[in-house]
Amino acid sequence: MKKLILALLFTGALAGGGLWFTRAGAPRPALTDFLSQAVARVEKRDIDFTVEITGDVTPAFQLDVKPEVGGRLKAVHVRPGSTVHQGDLLVEIDDRDLLSERDTALTEIDGAKLEVEKHRRNFERAEELFESKLISREVYDNLLSSVAISENSLTKAQRKLQIADDRLWKTKVLAPADGTVLTVPAIEGQVVIAAASVNSGTTLMTLANLSKLLIDTHINQVDVSRLELGQPVYLRAESVREPDMKAKIRFIAPVATVKNNVKGFQVQALIENPSSQLRPGMTVNMKVPIARADDAISVPIAAVFREKGKKIVYVRSGDSSEKRSVKVGVTNVDYAQILNGLTEGEEILLREPARGQQKKS
Repeated sequence: MKKLILALLFTGALAGGGLWFTRAGAPRPALTDFLSQAVARVEKRDIDFTVEITGDVTPAFQLDVKPEVGGRLKAVHVRPGSTVHQGDLLVEIDDRDLLSERDTALTEIDGAKLEVEKHRRNFERAEELFESKLISREVYDNLLSSVAISENSLTKAQRKLQIADDRLWKTKVLAPADGTVLTVPAIEGQVVIAAASVNSGTTLMTLANLSKLLIDTHINQVDVSRLELGQPVYLRAESVREPDMKAKIRFIAPVATVKNNVKGFQVQALIENPSSQLRPGMTVNMKVPIARADDAISVPIAAVFREKGKKIVYVRSGDSSEKRSVKVGVTNVDYAQILNGLTEGEEILLREPARGQQKKS
């Protein structure tokens, strides 16, 4: 409405050859009168208030696959874009050194078993001699200790074999879950480092489940107070030729963060049925409906003024205006719902009138 008024003013100024201006350059009273009498009609309309933001598409499930043992990569069985299922073979690591360790452990076990058998036989003979009091208690105890020591050596060798088998099993890296391979930075022949912690180790590949996608965004602290978990979100991506997609807010950060010099909160929305054309990294437009009023008595937002904590409008009454207090409901950038104080068809001013043109309600 404001743009329309300005356009009319500009056109009138060109046609009238400076009708509104005196030769001295001062505006004539006709200009002020015209602007003060710019009016709009109270009408019924549907009003939607939505928060509009942009966000980035990201997988709901994504992880970096890292090896649990180090070594040289023997084979990489997948590439970016490959679809894998839980338990599928992804990567093989050279196991020759570990096979040697296993053979050594087997040899140690064989030797430890022989030692156990020898010490047990000696102890069994010593038991008979001890009962016949032919050997001392000290000799008997020493033979008993030898049996225990040999059995302990056997247990150590068996554990070493178990460790070697476990490490051999880990040279075959399997898919931890169903998903799609996003990136494969590792190549065959590369020496990789085992992951001793979350932040260590060589990343073999990134795996994600693209059947569940999230929209990750950053919302300012004013609008985030209007959001709730489970609230519906409508999405549109310029690169996807499909109607609006739906999502639901599943996460609102409890603590504010600063992004692009703006303080706000991280918000994530889960897309219910993502399009097959939607890809991680894409940017989408999001509309979060906050409030709606159907068939509401409404006026342009520019017609609502504040005075001493109250909201007022100026209703045109002949050549003057009547100041009236109103109660406002749902608003958006264009219109405001009037809950009481106005009736349909009345005319209201879009600018505050001069004091002489006002009359009290």
